[in-house]
Amino acid sequence: MKIREDATTIINEAIRAVLPEEAVRKALTGKEFKGEVYLVAIGKAAWTMANAAKDVLGANFKKGVVVTKYEHSKGSIESCEIIEAGHPIPDENSILGATTALELVCGLSENDQLIFLISGGGSALFEKPLEGVTLNDIQLLTDQLLKCGADIIEINTIRKHLSAVKGGRFAEQCKAQILAIALSDVIGDHLDAIASGPAFPDRSTSQDAFEIIKKYQLKVPVNIQKALEKETPKSISNCETVVSGNVQALCEAAAKTAKMLGYEAKVVSTTIEAEAKGYGSFLAWQAIAIQKGEPSDLQLHLPYAIIAGGETVVKVRGNGKGGRNQELALAAAIAIEGFKNVVIFSIGSDGTDGPTDAAGGLVDGESVKRMKINGIVPENELINNNSYEALKASGDLVITGPTGTNVNDLMVVLCKK
Repeated sequence: MKIREDATTIINEAIRAVLPEEAVRKALTGKEFKGEVYLVAIGKAAWTMANAAKDVLGANFKKGVVVTKYEHSKGSIESCEIIEAGHPIPDENSILGATTALELVCGLSENDQLIFLISGGGSALFEKPLEGVTLNDIQLLTDQLLKCGADIIEINTIRKHLSAVKGGRFAEQCKAQILAIALSDVIGDHLDAIASGPAFPDRSTSQDAFEIIKKYQLKVPVNIQKALEKETPKSISNCETVVSGNVQALCEAAAKTAKMLGYEAKVVSTTIEAEAKGYGSFLAWQAIAIQKGEPSDLQLHLPYAIIAGGETVVKVRGNGKGGRNQELALAAAIAIEGFKNVVIFSIGSDGTDGPTDAAGGLVDGESVKRMKINGIVPENELINNNSYEALKASGDLVITGPTGTNVNDLMVVLCKK
């Protein structure tokens, strides 16, 4: 189906536009550094960013630590220790990564320079609990937050107040001058929210953290309550920051490619924070209305592309397998059943969606039919949060593998006559 081929082209070109190598090189080229230059990279794109930085720094580079997600390393980097860790739930290697990085930076002087490369996923991958807090405490609380539908800002507010490296506490322990290069996966590019802001003054407060606990009626033991009372740094004096990529660039690249393919393209939002299945249904209804010629405030004409970016959330009520992008795609598939020349996809720009090997899903009007042929009742799988198995049965999983970047999710509707 040509329209599905167009969708795949848009996915590939949009991701290519936000790969971090060129942005890192641009941020570092021409920079003059006093003393020796060290490097710490955290997040899903850490390996790619660190490898590019080392090439630019050349002989100035002394030593580095790279902390990324399992299976996101692409091999060794000279003079760098590479540690793979857990995401979205931190594990023992998350602590190992943060501890190793602290050992590196705590030995630096004011005459040294630290290049701090930050990308999405760093909040889980880079962790050292505050005194009195255990990794198990953080794991259990993070799991509760994920399952209750808390957004990433809320989750990171809690994480920052339980961590010895988040919310500016990492930079607080570093005497060297820090140049931070951030690949933003946070809506609005708030620096204190990207990877929970290890090198940035924290806007969130202890009171904010307790309000989130109350909002979701979370079960919190006494030691967690005491840790949450400790305020994070509100000023950092040794860090300069450059944002190297974000969801705006991702969506603009998708729109540019769609136009090249002959679609009238419109970016409707880069700040989506809705529930996944609800937004999937909404996109489907928009597509159906326009295809039927019904009035629409989008004022688009066939063939068209609706483009959105951001990060939806999933309220986990079942015990199935999937992620927010797959759940959005499954909900959309149910809504567009039987409609021709309509495709909807939602993908994570990092190439992973939830605890699966898929980046997301790409569905069309025949997706539900293919699911049913393979014994799947899509409505039941949606209720059970089992979008992976449903999309696998219809051949609608998007599997890119780790992309080397991470700037939120991309959601696109394509429609032809």
